[in-house]
Amino acid sequence: MDIAEAAVVGAGPIGLEMGVALKRAGLNYIHLEAKQIGNTISWYPHQVRFFSSPERIAICGVPLHTVDQAKASREEYLAYLRGIVEQFELEVRTYERVTKITKGDNSFKLKTEKQGGGKQEYQARNVILAIGDMHWPRMLNIPGEDMEHVDHYFDEPHKYFRQELLIVGGKNSAVEAAIRCCRLGAKVSLSYRGEKFNPESIKYWLLPEIEMLVKTGKIKFYPNTEPVEIRGQDVSLLDVKRKKIITMGADFVLLITGYVADMKLFELAGAELEPESRAPVVNIETMESSVPGLFVAGTVAAGTQKNYRLFIENCHVHVAKIIKKITGTMISNSVINPLALEEMPES
Repeated sequence: MDIAEAAVVGAGPIGLEMGVALKRAGLNYIHLEAKQIGNTISWYPHQVRFFSSPERIAICGVPLHTVDQAKASREEYLAYLRGIVEQFELEVRTYERVTKITKGDNSFKLKTEKQGGGKQEYQARNVILAIGDMHWPRMLNIPGEDMEHVDHYFDEPHKYFRQELLIVGGKNSAVEAAIRCCRLGAKVSLSYRGEKFNPESIKYWLLPEIEMLVKTGKIKFYPNTEPVEIRGQDVSLLDVKRKKIITMGADFVLLITGYVADMKLFELAGAELEPESRAPVVNIETMESSVPGLFVAGTVAAGTQKNYRLFIENCHVHVAKIIKKITGTMISNSVINPLALEEMPES
């Protein structure tokens, strides 16, 4: 079996930027992705726009242009990522999930399963995990959470037209869903365990809108509450301040309460993880984990994030650090977002 210099697992923005950097460095590598490129972004709500400017989420030195010169939409960014793959002729083995990583004396062995059947084995001297941090919704573990009219993902608002919709959550994604569904014609209620909206957790252009819709009564707001049971089309909310149960009707329930990272591959490889966030312990100068040759790139470096601190825009530097460690040379700013090189420590 041929031994590749590196194996990249994950084909989101940082994974693709990693692939381009390895290719430009002339290294033999394999690139594996359990789903399609940009998988996490593909389940973002239709037409949602990024918080970050195009300059900050551009990758591989390729400018990101949008139709209206505004922040990129989900659709524009997915098209951009497809263009990156084609422009740089990247060979990404999509729909091939890594199921096991074993560290040997001089290399890693990776076992995979392909969608529809078939297994494969690879060997690589270095493994770079760029798998993201939003693999599953954060479950509330309450009765009725698995009912048909309850969802943890907001796709698009049409199905909620003229329906009683309860949205649980009070950060950016929940607020944006509430605004869009309200304006489409849904009868929206919003349950949030906080006292009020936090400006640091909501896009600056959405905060005044949600505050106006709540103030005018177009969205019913239930602060300091959390759901404790969903029974049929009734939802029981606990008012945590008054220790009182509020029962309300809802045709649909959206639980937008965050997501958790799947750290199984790190565990299989024997990497040390932080106890609470499950973030991998890394050398911040090289992004190498406690297992020599196992590197971390992208938001998964923070594990499951309660208060998000890693995004696409501040993870470009991971690519530069890993390339420098593997090759011993600095990466060119023509194959990475230039902002990354500004964060690199001086040699």
